Amino acid sequence: MTQAYDIFLAGGLVMWPLLGLFIVTSVCILERSWFWFRLIIQEKQVVREVLTTAKVDLKEAEEIAESSQTLAIGRFLVEPLRLKKPSPETFHLAIKAACDKEFVEMRKGDIVLKSVAAIAPLLGILGTAEGLINTFTNLKTNSFNLTDFSKVTPGLAQALISSTTAIAITVFAFLFIRIFLYLRVRQIDLFSQIGNDLELIYLQFWHEPSTQTDTQTNSEQ
Repeated sequence: MTQAYDIFLAGGLVMWPLLGLFIVTSVCILERSWFWFRLIIQEKQVVREVLTTAKVDLKEAEEIAESSQTLAIGRFLVEPLRLKKPSPETFHLAIKAACDKEFVEMRKGDIVLKSVAAIAPLLGILGTAEGLINTFTNLKTNSFNLTDFSKVTPGLAQALISSTTAIAITVFAFLFIRIFLYLRVRQIDLFSQIGNDLELIYLQFWHEPSTQTDTQTNSEQ
């Protein structure tokens, strides 16, 4: 532990903002990972129960979706089911609106991770420049012995430690950006499929076509 702390201090002042970025990144990744873990683990059961029940009782299907409001899939399914005898167009629009709303929620955290991935390399460059400046300053102000590297080592160590830390944080953030992007694309396809299935169930089991056209046809005859 002491050695790690010494290495941290050797990286210079820029290590403190890098530490802040690492903490922010870790918190964001943990929150998003928990969001996706719960969704992926539980959503299949929720979808199966809601779609199966919707064929028999829309009100009960709504209650099942309502009980899963902590999950994106529950909030997505409950919106169209709350409508009272909607037209097919209204039901479709409710599904689309709920889908768009949840996709916004799924993008939560992207700005933080992208900002970290952009800022960390700049801080690494700053730390490297500071380390090199310290090295050249020591060479200029002190007589340099070819066998004595004590004046050079601290500055070079600072440059290497700060740049390595910045690169590691950037890779860490960028890796999870790609993972969350993959999960989001996968979820978009899944929501689209589930929305279509729910819409078909509504049209097949619950939609009552208007008889206005038939009445008009009969009157004309």
